[in-house]
Amino acid sequence: MSLALRIIPKLDIKGSNLVKGIHLEGLRVLGKPQSFAKYYYENGADELIYQDVVASLYGRNSLQDIISKTAKEIFIPLNVGGGIRTIQDISTILLAGADKVSINTSAINNPELISSAANVFGSSTIVVSIEVIKQTNGKYTAFTDNGRTVTGKEVIAWAKQVEKLGAGEISLTSVDHEGSGKGFDLTLAKSVTDAVSIPVVVHGGAGKMEHVLSLAKEVPASGIAIASLFHYNYIKHHRNTDGYEEEGNIDFLKSNKILSNIQSVSIDELKSYLLQHNIFCRKHETLI
Repeated sequence: MSLALRIIPKLDIKGSNLVKGIHLEGLRVLGKPQSFAKYYYENGADELIYQDVVASLYGRNSLQDIISKTAKEIFIPLNVGGGIRTIQDISTILLAGADKVSINTSAINNPELISSAANVFGSSTIVVSIEVIKQTNGKYTAFTDNGRTVTGKEVIAWAKQVEKLGAGEISLTSVDHEGSGKGFDLTLAKSVTDAVSIPVVVHGGAGKMEHVLSLAKEVPASGIAIASLFHYNYIKHHRNTDGYEEEGNIDFLKSNKILSNIQSVSIDELKSYLLQHNIFCRKHETLI
């Protein structure tokens, strides 16, 4: 039997807040990450991704406190990324409660960090995040800093190098599709999963359950990372604007809007849908 497809909520963090944008830009505050994380754990998430979306841009990582609080309440793997540059940074994040770390900018700037980190902590702990933008010539190019900085690295070649250097997993994001609700870039996802033998988690574009099903049927991904589908479902039922007066763009929270191109779906609902369509995923007994 093949391994169960992992369904992984992705939580983008800016400061102390959970945020969401489109194409990794225009970030809007959605709430406090610990509340979302606890709900997702109770609703059947297989893993969580925490990403500090401005850490590399500002040369910092500020997730330790959030990780520590989250790790006390959830008991599924926690993958943390953003601003991780050194072996010491990785150690700090793991000691705070993370199970894996994701590196992108530092891996591009210093590929040997992948090997060093894998040797120290084990390959299964080291995830390389690859942010991708399709160029006008049709080629896929890796970017850093939330899709702001071009690296010049062709994605398939970089994915192969990442595997050779000892990474245990690739987290693949289509910046073009991220937050759009128009579906995944299946060509990109298939190309990368075919090129490497390590697990690949695909992210960017889910707007409805059918998009997730299409990816699961057509691409041998190890996991699917999802933000908008789950986040907007959560705030539909748990919208809270208390305590955000001086903490970024909260216009969306105040507006009571629901984005028309994003389906409102819980993890439990999505897994039930996938199982009905013969996609093997682990169905937890809902705790709430």
